[in-house]
Formats: sequence, structure tokens, C-alpha cells
Amino acid sequence: MGKYFGTDGFRGEANKTLTFEHAVKIGRFLGWYYGARLDKKAKVVIGKDTRRSSYMFEYALCTGLMASGADAYIMHVTTTPSVAYITRVDDFDCGIMISASHNPYYDNGIKLLNSYGEKMDEETILMVEDYIDGKIEVPVAGRHEIGRTVDYVAGRNRYIGFLISMSKYSFKGIKVGLDVANGAAWQIAKGVYEALGAKVYVMNDNPDGYNINTDCGSTHIEHLQKFVVENRLDIGFAYDGDADRCLCVDEKGNLVTGDHTLYIYGLYMKERGKLLNNKVVTTVMSNFGLYKALDKVGIEYEKTKVGDKYVYENMVKTGNRIGGEQSGHTIFLKYETTGDGILTSLKLMEVMIAKGKPMSELAAPVVFFPQVLKNVRVKSKPDAQNDPDVQAAVKRVADELGDTGRILVRESGTEPVIRVMVEAGTNEICEKYVDSVIEVIKAKGHIA
Repeated sequence: MGKYFGTDGFRGEANKTLTFEHAVKIGRFLGWYYGARLDKKAKVVIGKDTRRSSYMFEYALCTGLMASGADAYIMHVTTTPSVAYITRVDDFDCGIMISASHNPYYDNGIKLLNSYGEKMDEETILMVEDYIDGKIEVPVAGRHEIGRTVDYVAGRNRYIGFLISMSKYSFKGIKVGLDVANGAAWQIAKGVYEALGAKVYVMNDNPDGYNINTDCGSTHIEHLQKFVVENRLDIGFAYDGDADRCLCVDEKGNLVTGDHTLYIYGLYMKERGKLLNNKVVTTVMSNFGLYKALDKVGIEYEKTKVGDKYVYENMVKTGNRIGGEQSGHTIFLKYETTGDGILTSLKLMEVMIAKGKPMSELAAPVVFFPQVLKNVRVKSKPDAQNDPDVQAAVKRVADELGDTGRILVRESGTEPVIRVMVEAGTNEICEKYVDSVIEVIKAKGHIA
């Protein structure tokens, strides 16, 4: 991670941590880097979510891009995966998504994508940061070289067509609930499901610039759970602010997480001979219950660091075709380079229809183990993590749990915090083991 950009872009409170000046400079550098430097006019596509500040950042980025000679193609309010898709299929030099995902409205973010629709490489990101800090000079375009903006709502429409084409089945007669989080999916998801014949019940589809993710969407799944039960729906899906993640609710109102999705669709792929390498890709935060369920059906798995970036890197390197996070980021590598909430929901619908089973039955084999996670604020994350006594305490817990649970101790990527997590048969066991490790961290003087 760099000075400004983390694993999911440059994110922070709008005009406090992430300012419009930052956006102009990002546009200025990218317009030059992909254009004048290579002696051509760069083409950059931009999407945004529904935050009030997204409009400001959109214009700031366009200003910077045009001043450096690039043409900015504006998709307007759209999803992160749609920008990734269009960047790749319409031959753009790079793509930019303005969103802070599941964060509150006053935060925002700028995500950069390369020409393949993948998260931009670290080398280019570091050059962007050097320009922001004044370490690199970039010339302005003059005369005929100055760029322009192009309304590119056609790109969003093409992405909608792609989603519709992903379904092998008609959804006629199926009652589907959608919580679009007052976010980027509000103009897309309903149309896709209606085009496929579903009877659609939508909630939180009235964005006002301030209500994105507010008590709605995948971070507040309890509202969709109630909505599905009260309206006697067959299934429900909740997206986050930029719709790159999806959580599901079965017909009984039970939560179906990203871990369940990996099991359900991974098994569906295996049964059809489509699960290359016989593996799914998880992160270290996937629940122990997922691994138990995968073991029972003979599916292998790999574990990466937390972050869909690391899941994708593993998939590209190994050729594994499905991977994701418990939070609902699921990547179907055959079709896309990023998590896509709407595509994920369509894939779950496919399994449900193909097998003729309700979602509750498909998800039942994944029985989550109780989990306790506590954050410990420390003076130095590496010192606490690498302390021999702390490591010995962690090993002792792991040995005592054996194959009945697990312990995970990791550093936060954004805070001076060590996260201690235990999964076991009961909450009491989890609490006991988590506290035993935290006591060692305290005793060794690492607490801030």
C-alpha cells in the first residue's frame, strides 16, 4: 500500500482526507501517462456512485484528464464492476470508479483500473502519488491536444445487456427482493431482474446523495431479512454502495453469506466438471464451517490475505475460477475481473433454478462456527505480532483446538490494531481463547 492508495483505492472523508485537488491531480497524471507520454490521445472511462461528493470528484477528475489531453467518457451513476467490464471490452486505457463502497456518504474513494479492468498495478499507483506530492512534473495540453468529455451512458447499457445474457433461465414466477442500498445499483438491478421475468420487490432505491448505505444494503442485512419474510418472497439480495458485493437472504429469512456462495456455486461447478483445479479461493477470514463443508464434498481450497485484490491475484496465478470473501465479494474469473454483486445474485439464481431447490436447502451444508473477534490497539503491530510469547500463546490455542476450531491473529491494514479471532464450538470457548492471547499481549506491554 502507498501513502494515499490502499488495497481498494484512495479513500477518505470527502474534502478532508480525499480532496478535489487530489482528484484533479490524479486526472492530470493519468491523462498524461496514458496519452501524451505515448504520443496518443488517452481514453479514460469514469463511473460514480450516488454520494453527493461523487459529482464533485467526477468533474475534478475530468478537468485533470482534459487538461492533460485525455478524453473522459462518463458513465454517470453505475457500479464498480460495470466500469471494470467496460474498461476491458471497449478498449479504454484505464478506468476510474468514484466510490467508498460500503462506507457512509461523507466518505468517498477513487479506484483506478488498468486497461484489463483489473486494479491498477503498484508501480503506476506510486507514480500517481509522486505527482500528487510534487515529485513529478506533468505538462498541460495545448490547442488541439486539450481533451473533452463524452457522455457514455451507452457503456452502462451494454453492461446491463451483459448481465441479462449471463442467465441461462427465465425467472418468471419467482419473487425476488432487492436491497440496492440507495447506491450504484439502483438504476441497474431492478431492470435486469425484470428483463429476466422475475417479480421484483425493491427497497432503498431512492438515493438523495446522503442515504447511501444508511441503515440499508449488505451492511444492514436485517432489513432485507424482514422484508423477504413479510412479503413471502422466494429469495432476496442485498448489495453495497458500489454493488461489487452481494449477500443473500433465503426464503426463510436466513442470511446466506459470501462463504455460502463459494460453497453453493463451487459445488455446482464441480458437479458439471467446471471447477478447474477442484479448488475455490477464500481469504483467511472465511468461516471454519465453510472448510468443513468443502471437505465433505471433496473440494479443495486456498486461503489468501483479506481483500478481493489478493483473491484475484491468486486466481490469475493459479487458474482457479471462483473465489471471494465472506462479506460478499465473489469473483467469477471466466466472466469478470472483480467482484460483482448483481452477477453473483444471478449465479445463485441459476443454481436454485437448475437444481430445483430453495436457497435454504442449498446453503444448509455450511454450518457456521461461533466466532469471536476482538481488536487490540497496540504501539507497534509488528512487535506485537512477532513477540515470541504472543506467538507461543497462539500456538497453544491452535494445538488445543485441533480440528475443532481455529485461531487467527493478524494486523489491521488501516489501523494500529491487532485482530484476534477464534472460531470454535461455542462462544464461551471462543471468548476464553481470544482473551488468553490478549492477556499475553497486555502482559508484554504492547497495548497502546
